[in-house]
Amino acid sequence: MREQSSANGYEGGATGQRRAVEAEVLIVGAGPTGLMLAAELSLAGVRPLLLEKYPQPRTTQKAQGLGGQILQLLHYRGLLARVEAAVTAPEPPPRYPFGGVYVDLTGMIDPPLRGVPLPQTRLEELLVDRVGELGVDIRRGHEVVGVRQDDTSVTAEVSGPDGPYRITARYLVGCDGGRSRIREMAGIAFTGTTYPEVNRICQVTVPDSVTRLGNGDLEVPGMGRITTGFTRTAHGVFGYGSPTPEMLMFSTTEDEPTDIADDEPMSLAEFRDSVRRVLGTDVPLGEPLRLARFTFKDRHAETYRAGRILVAGDAAHLLPATGSGLNTGLLDAVNLGWKLAADIHGWAPPGLIDSYHEERHYAGARALRQTRAQVALRRGLDPAADALRDVVSELLADEQSARRVAGFIAGTDVRYDLPNPNHHPLTGTFAPDLALRTDRDAITVADLLHSARPVLLDLADRAEVREVAREWRDRVDIRTVTTDDLPADALLIRPDAHIAWAAAVGEPADIAADGLRAALTGWFGAPSESPALAAEHGA
Repeated sequence: MREQSSANGYEGGATGQRRAVEAEVLIVGAGPTGLMLAAELSLAGVRPLLLEKYPQPRTTQKAQGLGGQILQLLHYRGLLARVEAAVTAPEPPPRYPFGGVYVDLTGMIDPPLRGVPLPQTRLEELLVDRVGELGVDIRRGHEVVGVRQDDTSVTAEVSGPDGPYRITARYLVGCDGGRSRIREMAGIAFTGTTYPEVNRICQVTVPDSVTRLGNGDLEVPGMGRITTGFTRTAHGVFGYGSPTPEMLMFSTTEDEPTDIADDEPMSLAEFRDSVRRVLGTDVPLGEPLRLARFTFKDRHAETYRAGRILVAGDAAHLLPATGSGLNTGLLDAVNLGWKLAADIHGWAPPGLIDSYHEERHYAGARALRQTRAQVALRRGLDPAADALRDVVSELLADEQSARRVAGFIAGTDVRYDLPNPNHHPLTGTFAPDLALRTDRDAITVADLLHSARPVLLDLADRAEVREVAREWRDRVDIRTVTTDDLPADALLIRPDAHIAWAAAVGEPADIAADGLRAALTGWFGAPSESPALAAEHGA
């Protein structure tokens, strides 16, 4: 990995000289979203430069798990095994908080939502290793203090350890968090609400003084029973759960008028004080394993693109509930990477980069909708709010309702509104990981997407489909395979694993050919080879 606090190619500091540094894409912010974007661009053959204002990786305990649709995407990139290998804690049962109630998927054979207990700091380490393998340049301690752009490039003024310098890039992407300076300098509005509540989480070992009961509740001498779930008082909400036999998790939620910085570490004494205010008593705590504090903001960027400056992750959206923000931000990066690469390589069709805003703003809005619903559930303190939580809990006891809400949390409910002249139900959805067979071996859709290239799957030996696709053979992988579960005769899968076009089973040849040609042109630009030349090359 090329990680450095100063870099070749510029001068500054004592010399007072400033030399431009060229980059194809400049990414600001080396958190999970910025790192994921750097990896996607590298896979697409683009040279990104990644700047991070902090000189060292942050150690503040933020997200403690990864879940939702991004896990399947990581599987499609061949990275999920690395994530799972880095997990040291047992995977908790699939029971997820939703606005003060729970979505319980534990009785399902195939739960629609999975969470992996991997701290964000460890995830960032894995992604740093990944971009290092791909040769990405990470510069820590370099802060962007000004930007300007024209029709062809963006210039960033940077303050680095050796003094000021500037970088000129084709595009600049702000992945610099909820207080994004890039978003601010680009003039992108970030409207919404900051809630006055402060949430504190404490994971501890099991103290000797408590008894764990068979249903997970705790028996505390002199205090009685602490039940699993949420306890509401006039002063806030106290939560208790036990993710593993060796660990207890407590939480508090209080309304506080002062602005508390999420990045400042929280002490065990601070958490004890919060419990005392909410419950009016102390609870026994073992050795702290995790201490975290966070506030909730509900904000959405008006646009994800302002000319050649784009935003992703928390710089684009802040969600007022846990479990969705990291998933949504990483998926932003995967959607954007191949589109920027297409433009830089010169074959992007008109409007391709604008589709990043259209698709991911829509996905962000859906994530905001379900997290706003959680706000309404958890913040009500009157009998009507209690009744609402009771009714929602009863509804979530039904499997269909639980699956639907789990899909909201996971982001699997997102279906992009893509051109779909034959109205195929798969168009715009995330591609299923079909089991496939070739003449030589058995593979899956995931195996074909490791390189982040688009794939045309011919599932029914449709010669006319292959013939059309040969004209894009430099950009699109063409695979003739079979599957026992035939969802369509052919699928065109974008690098972000969404289906751009599907041929219905038995669809007439002329309709299939015309539909595929329109989809290939709309997503991957004009053909690079004539049919005759493609045939001559043996495609």
